[in-house]
Amino acid sequence: MYDVIIIGAGPAGYTAAIYAARRQMKTLVIGKEAGGQLVWASEIENYPGFKKIDNFELITKMQDQVKSLNVEILSSEVQKIEKIEEMFVLNTASGTYEASTVIIAMGLSPRRLEIKGEKEFNARGVSYCANCDGPFYKDKVVTVIGGGNAALDAAEVLSKIAKQVYLVHRNDQFKGFEILLEEVKKKTNVELILNSEVKEISGNLKVEKITILNNQTNETKELNTDGVFVEIGRIASTDLVDELVERDEKKQILVDEKCKTKTLGLFACGDVTQVPFKQITIACGQATIAALAAYEFLQLKEGKTLKMIVDRSH
Repeated sequence: MYDVIIIGAGPAGYTAAIYAARRQMKTLVIGKEAGGQLVWASEIENYPGFKKIDNFELITKMQDQVKSLNVEILSSEVQKIEKIEEMFVLNTASGTYEASTVIIAMGLSPRRLEIKGEKEFNARGVSYCANCDGPFYKDKVVTVIGGGNAALDAAEVLSKIAKQVYLVHRNDQFKGFEILLEEVKKKTNVELILNSEVKEISGNLKVEKITILNNQTNETKELNTDGVFVEIGRIASTDLVDELVERDEKKQILVDEKCKTKTLGLFACGDVTQVPFKQITIACGQATIAALAAYEFLQLKEGKTLKMIVDRSH
């Protein structure tokens, strides 16, 4: 029986674990992959305290700190979660676990192209975050793939860093805000490649070129590029808790200022919530709130139970 079980082993999950453990809460972290979305980054330059740090180095530092506080970490996937009376029961491939509170911190998954070379060149030229990895491409040639606000924003950000930016979109109409599209069109170093799809990413030790198919002419061409930014959206896989929380149209979990969901004792933090900016520091901040709110919930619950016992004794 745990005081809190945290679902997710990324920055949000580890931060929540640190704060929970410091409040002497018996804590279990369950995650499929250590580091969460950090594994998709290469080097990080916007995390306080480090001018530059490798993603796996940061993941290791976070994990070591969590382990030093005697927090249990389980590498598994939660398959089912139920609330039975005042207890949460979580079923995983490794067994069943119970807790008084649960913090959901499983982040988002980047939507992938599912093309040849994407997986092979991940963190070697393929990125899913222009804000994270853009600075590594100063005066280089980059390609952004997508047609929504994320892709337009990435192209605009990268236009200030890279020598040349290609924006590849499978249609001729963008789904993003018109004002953002106009800003991108004004950039002299941004070239729009419309009605086209990237079919392959190739290179030797890192990305060197992409193969593009024109959907109208059915012709293919190769384009030299140093980096590929996949900006076709992210997925919130929250069906696991659909009956326990309220979600928006993107299936992100809706929380209040204390990271509470509609179910008492169930909290959520980080990218999986409706928070507008998906950044490591924001996820860590929300996780801090979620852990302290979970502790507060348990304290109030214990106080009410003690009062009931005292009242009955009289």
